[in-house]
Parts: sequence; structure tokens; C-alpha cells
Amino acid sequence: MPNAETPAPTPGVGPLTGVRVVELAGIGPGPFAAMLLADLGADVVRVDRPGGPGLGIDPAHDVTHRNKRSVLVDLKAPDGPARVLDLAERADVLIEGYRPGVAERLGVGPGDCHARNPRLVYGRMTGWGQEGPLAQRAGHDIGYIALTGTLGMIGAPDAPPAVPANLLGDYAGGSLYLVVGVLAALHHARATGTGQVVDAAIVDGTAHLSAMIHGMLSAGAWQDRRGANLLDGGCPFYGTYETADGRYMAVGALEPRSYAEFTRLLGLPDQAPARDDPARWPELREAVAARFRSRTRDEWAAVFADSDACTAPVLSLREAPHHPHLAARSTFTDHDGITQPAPAPRFSATPTAVRTGPAQPGADAESVARDWGLPREPGPPPAPLPNPAVHHPQ
Repeated sequence: MPNAETPAPTPGVGPLTGVRVVELAGIGPGPFAAMLLADLGADVVRVDRPGGPGLGIDPAHDVTHRNKRSVLVDLKAPDGPARVLDLAERADVLIEGYRPGVAERLGVGPGDCHARNPRLVYGRMTGWGQEGPLAQRAGHDIGYIALTGTLGMIGAPDAPPAVPANLLGDYAGGSLYLVVGVLAALHHARATGTGQVVDAAIVDGTAHLSAMIHGMLSAGAWQDRRGANLLDGGCPFYGTYETADGRYMAVGALEPRSYAEFTRLLGLPDQAPARDDPARWPELREAVAARFRSRTRDEWAAVFADSDACTAPVLSLREAPHHPHLAARSTFTDHDGITQPAPAPRFSATPTAVRTGPAQPGADAESVARDWGLPREPGPPPAPLPNPAVHHPQ
């Protein structure tokens, strides 16, 4: 339950209804983690600072700020830290993404917050972690995943490693691990009355994602080079192929039954090279590639549409929401004219929804103060009475 005695502002949507979260504004994995908590029903208040930060896009289009509210606080102003601590006192969770030591210098570190609220879960999102030789260094997703070995796994063997946008590091290795940690710590806090610090480092989470691969490597079932393994594009029946119109099909026909259906629908002759002989994989790959080049992507998509061949068209971001399966499941949704992924996962008893569009910086100060029971800020001083002896131009 929330730490403050005041009730939740409105009936919520999602399993985290009633959980209060403070998000100290940042970019990348912190805001995405806070969006996920907000999507799940938490009352997330984003503490924006005047003038930024931002992605260089109109804040009205930054969907990572949906389902949140925003207040403006200048943490370098004399009253800035106290205003954040007032929020932290009433919150269940606080998320920050500063370099190690910055929150402490600003007066809103774990010690300051726990002095006001011992039950608080204090989530820290960084790339390198809170300690280690690189902890104070700048960085971005691509560098974090490079050091963990995961970037080097991705791409063709005769080309540079392929960059997976910032999905693998920032969001999979970062945001999702922060949310898992925060929810686990929240469970502990409710059971014991004691909060704690969650140190979510992108290098830790991304390395953790490769656990199965490390097991295969140890067992001799994975080669430590890209494009040479079952799941990294080295296998001719697990990869992508160009079609006649320059688009692509994705193939994942790993199981014998799926492979048999795949080759039948693709039209490979019975004497096609054996799938279980890696020495003949290059020959098989060329045979598969030649068949895919004979038709367009959409023609092949129609061929494989109602099969268990585990073969699908590679869609663009704008195409994906219109795929019949994703449309039927409402995997994407439109809110205020913005097409965006719907909240995930789904819950039978506490369904989620996109309740509000992106929070506008500082737009919710009044409602947050009311709903969270914050101390009233002193209003501006009254305007001085005009001096009748002074001429005031109209």
C-alpha cells in the first residue's frame, strides 16, 4: 500500500494501482522503466527540471511519458531537494539515472530519502553500475553491450556487428531488470517494512540475458564467433532472406516437422542438402536464398500464412500494427493520434490501458500536490499597490 495515508487520486487501472513512484527525469532506460510501472497502474510522478532533458522531439510525442504526471523542480534551487524529499516521503519507489554520487550531491540520494521514508525502494539505473573502474565514465547502449560480449554475437561473420538499435542494452538489459528489481524490493519492503537500493546496471542485465548462450558455449554447442551457430544466423533454416522486391522473410524452422513443412512450401526439391550436416549448410543456404528471390515478400507471406513452418515476413515499424494477428490482439493502440505499443503483459483481473498521453513538463503540479498531500508551497508575494505619485504608462 502507499506510504502516505491519503487515498489514491482516482480508481486505477492495472495490478500496481495504489503504488506511488517518483521518477527523477532522465532519458533512455529510466523513463522506459517508469513507463512500464505506469502502464501497470502505478501513480508515477516525473520530476522534470526546467529546460530539459529531452530527446529533441516534441514532448507530446514521447510515449515513454504516457500514463504519468509531471512536476517541475530545480534540484539546484535552495528548495529543490526538499520538494523531492517531500515526494519521496509519500512514495513507494523512486527511480533515478544519474551518474554515481550525483543524487547524493544534490541531496536526494538513498540516505536522504531513507531518512524520510525507510520503506522506500530506491532504484538506480546506470550503464556501468554504482562501482567499478568505469562507473564514473560516460557511455551509451552500444558501448555497454559491446563489453558484455552480446554485441559481438550479432550480425554476419564477414561484416561488422549489427547494431540492434538501443533495445538490447537500454531496454532489455536496463529497464526490464530495473523493473524486476524494483518489484522484488517492493515485495520485500511490504513484508518487512524496510526499503533498499536497487543497483540496475545495463552491463549486468545484458550479460545476464546471455546466460543460455554461455551454457551452450561451455558445453561446446556454441562457437565464440558470430554467424556460425544455430541461433545467430549461421544456420540456414534460422535467419533472414531477401525476396524479389528487396524485402525480407524470417525463417525459424528449427524442429524437424517445421523444417519439413518449410521446405515443402518453399518448393525445395527432395534432394535438397541435409539440414543436419553443417558442412553442407552453405549449399542449403544458397538453395533457400534462390527460392526466396523468386517471389515478393508478400507473395511468400501468403504461402506460409496458415502453416507451422515458422516463417514470417519482416515488417517495418509502420507496417507492424496492421498485421492481422497484431491487429486482432490490439498489440498496438492509438492514443491522441499516436500509434504506439499497447501496455504488456496482459492481466485477467486487473487489465491495463493507455490512460493518458505523454505528461507535459510541469503540467500536473496542482493535482500531484493535492493527491499526494504535499505541503502547500507559498504563493507569489502580492503585487505592490501603485504609488499615485508615480506615472504608470498604459
